[in-house]
Amino acid sequence: MSTTISRVFMNGNSQAVRIPQEFRLNTARVEIFRNAEGDLVLRPLPTDRGAALLGALNAFDDDFVALLEAGRAEQPPLQEREAL
Repeated sequence: MSTTISRVFMNGNSQAVRIPQEFRLNTARVEIFRNAEGDLVLRPLPTDRGAALLGALNAFDDDFVALLEAGRAEQPPLQEREAL
């Protein structure tokens, strides 16, 4: 794994780090955290995180959806409570 030295600077009220070309990220957003050793870690986030969720939801078959709808129809009636 290669290493390089970069500079840290202020960008408005935020601290920023120049990322050299060989480490360039192909994403608009990153997750940033410190690991157990105290190292600062940047992890690229997928550009369209909603697409993965929609893909997973589309994987449910019609039988599963029918079971969900049937379970929703069997909900107990709302409880009556004192007004606040």
